[in-house]
Amino acid sequence: MNHNKKNIFIEGLQGSGKSTLANKLAKELPDYHFYQEGGISPVELAWCGYLNEKQYKEVLSKYPDIAEDIKRYTKVEEDRYIVAYTRILTDYEGFHNHLGSYEIYDGQVDFPFFRDTIMKRYELFSSYGNLFECSFFQNSIECMMLFYEMPEDEIVGFYKQAYEILRDKNFRMIYIDSSDIAGNIAQIRKERADTRGNEIWFSLMMEYLTKSPYGKRHGYQNGEDLIKHLECRRRIELRVIDEVIGEKCLVVKSKEFEMGDVVDIMHS
Repeated sequence: MNHNKKNIFIEGLQGSGKSTLANKLAKELPDYHFYQEGGISPVELAWCGYLNEKQYKEVLSKYPDIAEDIKRYTKVEEDRYIVAYTRILTDYEGFHNHLGSYEIYDGQVDFPFFRDTIMKRYELFSSYGNLFECSFFQNSIECMMLFYEMPEDEIVGFYKQAYEILRDKNFRMIYIDSSDIAGNIAQIRKERADTRGNEIWFSLMMEYLTKSPYGKRHGYQNGEDLIKHLECRRRIELRVIDEVIGEKCLVVKSKEFEMGDVVDIMHS
């Protein structure tokens, strides 16, 4: 194991260019392991069911025709079964919604379990030379803001605890910052539509926002409310970078940086 290699986290708001940068870095660093959303990651559980043994056996029994596929996309971690359910193609009606109900996000578990699960996985994480796409901020901070409705100081406290665990594991972050949130959303709405022009991403994002406890309490219902939410999230993320992560994070401007801008952090 090469302890000189970094564990690089690519972060930023939706539409900032995370995926583009992450894919470029993956080509630039072929000896690094690249973790994208939806796969089984040692530090992230987005789009993965997190089941105990009883729940896992019930799932295998309920979907016998795809039991082998479920096993193929499962990793056992101590007493839990992590299932990358979005990778499984099936005609079983309701399968993905069912497995999604075993995620730890969207307020589906109480906050102590949510926090302790994440911190425990950070503590168990022991490899080097990894590249992670939106695996530190995005899913956790959205959950804390929208579903647990946590005050900003408590969210910052969560990240202080998280960084205290990861800081000595060659943690580095590249944060793609963009103040033009409205422009980013407009671009995503064009790019992430189906062949008929239906805005898939935007409708899902608005449903996620408006049906959350925070969204309901504030009466969120339109694109301006989404911009307002993302502006608040950006402020908190930049505060965490300033107060907690410091020099271990390189902040670059969206659509204004070159690959050379991110090289130094991989060697610092």
